[in-house]
Amino acid sequence: MPSNAPPYSALLCAFFSAVLMATIGVFSKLTGLPAEIITFFRLFLGAAFMGAFAAATGAGSSLKGWPCAAVLINGAFLAGFIIFYVQAMNHTTMANAIMLIYLAPPVASVVAHFFMGERLTPLSVSLILLALLGFGMMMEFNIEISSKSREFIGVGLGLAAMTCYAGFILNNRLISASVHVYNRTFYAMLAGACLMLPWAAGSFSTIGTDEIPWLFGIGLFPGFLAILLAVVALSRLSAATFGTIAYTEPVAVVVFGWTLFGQHLNTMQAAGCALIIISGIAKTLLSTTESGDAGALTDRSC
Repeated sequence: MPSNAPPYSALLCAFFSAVLMATIGVFSKLTGLPAEIITFFRLFLGAAFMGAFAAATGAGSSLKGWPCAAVLINGAFLAGFIIFYVQAMNHTTMANAIMLIYLAPPVASVVAHFFMGERLTPLSVSLILLALLGFGMMMEFNIEISSKSREFIGVGLGLAAMTCYAGFILNNRLISASVHVYNRTFYAMLAGACLMLPWAAGSFSTIGTDEIPWLFGIGLFPGFLAILLAVVALSRLSAATFGTIAYTEPVAVVVFGWTLFGQHLNTMQAAGCALIIISGIAKTLLSTTESGDAGALTDRSC
């Protein structure tokens, strides 16, 4: 994306990235594959798709040169976020896992406020709190943590995924604008795949021929497309703006559960979804007047 792209382009990237990110739960549920397999192929095939896309669009030169440390660190955050998230869903409810993970955007916004100069306005804080309220309504304010060890392990894994996701959001803000988004996306996914390979290799024998198309879907949708759009958005938006729009993902998860797996919403949950969407739209409109979103990367280095 050109550096002078209009803000709305980045906002749309953030929205569609969130929707595509939400599909990982669908793929995980449909395939039942181990978390390390899902994580490896999401990143490895995502990197392959990214390389092919760059070559096909004549941007292959953007992938030349050794990536900077911040891009490689992104790969570690991606790998950690994905595997901890999938594992959390295997140990606790999906609702608990998603709630824990979506503490990451407000955490990232607060960290960026105090340490990265991305000041939160009172209205921005109000919108973030409104999104959190809506999310609590989606969960019916009933996040139970059992004393059973399996539940505690799931909560711990969810917190680990949240930490990695917050790190991914913040670390992207530290990468220089001179580093092409294709470069940072390709090498982050490749680095993450390399980190996962030792754990995934032992589970390759569990993959059946019927599951290969699903793996390509994992690499294409929540892998290549979702991560590319997230990186593009984060290169243009503040952590607060991206974090608020990212609440589209849990809404998408609920919609997918409703339409694909018959998990219907009650009135309170539907109202919570509406609050999240309203806060996201309001933050989107507000962001067009926030100077922090435009040209935010001018003085940052990799």
